[in-house]
Amino acid sequence: MEEEAEWVMVQRPTDTDFWDPSFMIMEKEEETTKPLKITFNAPAQYWTEALPIGNGRLGAMVWGGFASETLNLNEDTLWTGIPGNYTDPNAPEALEEVRKLVDDGKYAEATAVADAKLTGSPLDVYQLVGDLRIDFDHSDGTYSEGTYRRELDLDTATVAIKYSVGDVEFTREHFASNPDQVIVTKFSSSKPESLSFTVSFDSKMHHHSFINDKNQIVMEGSCPGKRNPPRANADDDPKGIQFSSVLDLLVGGSSAVIQSLDDANLRVESADGAIILLTASSSFSGPFTKPSDSTKNPTADSLNLLSSIKKLSYSDILARHLDDYQKLFHRMTLQLSKSTKTVGIGRDVNPTVTTAERVQSFQTDEDPSLVELMFQYGRYLLISSSRPGTQPANLQGIWNKDVEPPWDCAPHLNINLQMNYWPSLSGNLTECQEPLFDYMSSLSMNGAKTAKVNYEASGWVVHHVSDIWAKTSPDNGQAVWAVWPMGGAWLCTHLWEHYMFTADKGFLENKAYPLLQGCASFLLDWLIEGPQGYPETNPSTSPEHTFTAPDGKPASVSYSSTMDIAIIREVFTSVVSAAEVLGKGGDDLIERVLKAQTKLPPYKIARDGSIMEWAQDFKDPDIHHRHLSHLFGLFPGHTITPEKTPDLCKAADYSLYKRGEDGPGWSTTWKAALWARLRDKEHAYRMIKHLFNLVDPTHEVAFEGGVYSNLFTAHPPFQIDANFGFTAAVAEMLVQSTLKDLYLLPALPRDKWANGCVRGLKARGGITVNICWKEGDLHEVGFWSNDSDSVKRLHYRGSTVMVKISPGKSTYIQREIELCQDIFASLGFCLLRTWLALQILSNCSGWSCCRGLCMETH
Repeated sequence: MEEEAEWVMVQRPTDTDFWDPSFMIMEKEEETTKPLKITFNAPAQYWTEALPIGNGRLGAMVWGGFASETLNLNEDTLWTGIPGNYTDPNAPEALEEVRKLVDDGKYAEATAVADAKLTGSPLDVYQLVGDLRIDFDHSDGTYSEGTYRRELDLDTATVAIKYSVGDVEFTREHFASNPDQVIVTKFSSSKPESLSFTVSFDSKMHHHSFINDKNQIVMEGSCPGKRNPPRANADDDPKGIQFSSVLDLLVGGSSAVIQSLDDANLRVESADGAIILLTASSSFSGPFTKPSDSTKNPTADSLNLLSSIKKLSYSDILARHLDDYQKLFHRMTLQLSKSTKTVGIGRDVNPTVTTAERVQSFQTDEDPSLVELMFQYGRYLLISSSRPGTQPANLQGIWNKDVEPPWDCAPHLNINLQMNYWPSLSGNLTECQEPLFDYMSSLSMNGAKTAKVNYEASGWVVHHVSDIWAKTSPDNGQAVWAVWPMGGAWLCTHLWEHYMFTADKGFLENKAYPLLQGCASFLLDWLIEGPQGYPETNPSTSPEHTFTAPDGKPASVSYSSTMDIAIIREVFTSVVSAAEVLGKGGDDLIERVLKAQTKLPPYKIARDGSIMEWAQDFKDPDIHHRHLSHLFGLFPGHTITPEKTPDLCKAADYSLYKRGEDGPGWSTTWKAALWARLRDKEHAYRMIKHLFNLVDPTHEVAFEGGVYSNLFTAHPPFQIDANFGFTAAVAEMLVQSTLKDLYLLPALPRDKWANGCVRGLKARGGITVNICWKEGDLHEVGFWSNDSDSVKRLHYRGSTVMVKISPGKSTYIQREIELCQDIFASLGFCLLRTWLALQILSNCSGWSCCRGLCMETH
């Protein structure tokens, strides 16, 4: 028997202390971590080699050129178009026609009518500000061999470039400040008076530039009032969103001179250093205000913003940026490493090896630190593209170089927008979800009109794609993607998830519940009684996937696709649970939902043993299709679980096997999360590994996935959703949760990530989880909560123990084994250790012996 542990005095931890890696006991060699940096040894040649910075509203891609530096600039409200009418008074008649054809089993004919009569108009397009260009005077023509270094440091959210020309070392630093709403660039040189350059704006948008106050350049421009290309006669186009970008140039050195060139560019001569502060503003006044009616003055707004920070030094702005960013980013750490038994495996990275080279070698070395980097990159990108008060992260976050970007760079609601926010809760970035919920409020207003006119239904509805004007009607094109009125319903599942992770009752009552009510109301009206007596959705599609009808014809429209019913079941469960929390369980709407819930059709298993994707066992012409819609109930939903529906899990397993491993990046990361939910560590890891395929931007192959040199994920082309999906999938491999359960390391690939620690991971119930493991076995696990007492069932390798988690106290179990809990008495703080048997955490029945064991406050 072990000797009784000693009493150890500790300070009461704050949230930040709890996330500090020094809080838990770790051997020194495990505390070392590789820098979270994306590195290059040459300037970017392609956009996907440039490095992204952003503050949620403003974004830039930094190329790091030698002779000239380029920053591609974005502001998140620059879109084509004006507010639209998202209703179609002819839709109800067309709807009845399609429903009759579906009831008669004429699916191809129903698809043709839906293509012609139920699709709508195209959405609008995300635009760009333009480019900031700095042309340098480097008389030697090139940098000294081996001196160039370009990197994005995720820890500080800064891009740094360093190189030498002759005996002079030049450095640049770039970052986007959220507190001060500016993009900052600092130029330095090791030799006085050696910095000379010309700075200018350019843009693909309609624009003009001029000098203001000797050291400022103002670029004013406008977005097309209609989708590009605009009509030849400008008088035929409505006024679009106006924008302005302003840079303020400061130079250092007694000999430094700033000159105006052509009243549009600035020339710097013989400076020791220089700083550029850049901001941008637009006339966008919300999704319901025409740009022609906006009273905003983008140029005045930008100038006023720069004036407001005029007294701040570069050091002040940098410090404010770091404080703001790191309060979010430092909430969570992840360390992964191979087994110490593996010869020659260390955690040091050769600083000369670029990130692209690390990606290329991953299929052979399977470096866990690259997984760490990719995991944290997803969190970095979310912080950089979605902050309170901004637009939600779109298909490319906020970064875009084209006036006609792929898929309009728009929020797609049949997986992509939702995936953008998958890591916000488990990744401890709840504030970053706020733009999504604000956007949903706008969608609900337009969506109520669409529901009433198009479908003669109450509540609100959104289809598969939208834009800054909160478009809610079907897209143009084909029914296979456009006729899918489940986009808003899927978004609503994020509302209840947010409450489950945060226990924020104010959010539930004031924001979430009204939206859930409206969504549930629409779904109740959308469901109609089918021939078999079940409530059904008709017409219904499985997003972007066709089937072969019994008559041999291709079709996409039928009734009650598996995803439709799974989403409805999830929304109904959420609104009923929310009503119970808020004491509204007796409301008429809830009574109707409860009645409908019991009648929803069940999941069906196909003849081959897979989950049926449609209500009938139609022939699937593309068994490797990229979408996994019929598995929504497994992830991100909760209606298929290993504990409650093992037969459905078996069918889901085979469904994933049939789909295969190939596909675009977002499909790859969704598969990883799905395999993780099935607790299949081998297949989950295979999908993680599958993503690390370096994409050549000159030879992109559609639907092949992979990552670019800057770790942007590929469809191809670039879509940011898989960056976020990767982070969420890894989190699912490490911790899964319900309000009552915590599953520890449920899909850990123990042979690949033999040793590791994750700290600051969030679980449902407002619980913060810290886990460390050694050689594949759990070493210590800690919990922290700021909310009310909770009792959790801890699950690890098939065994269960009950643990009480109290607010303001940390509880952790350690390998030797200790069950520890901070006890905060009024006279001081102490940590009581109670030793348990080693078997508790060694994969044996010993866990059952500590069922119900927990320390009480003394």
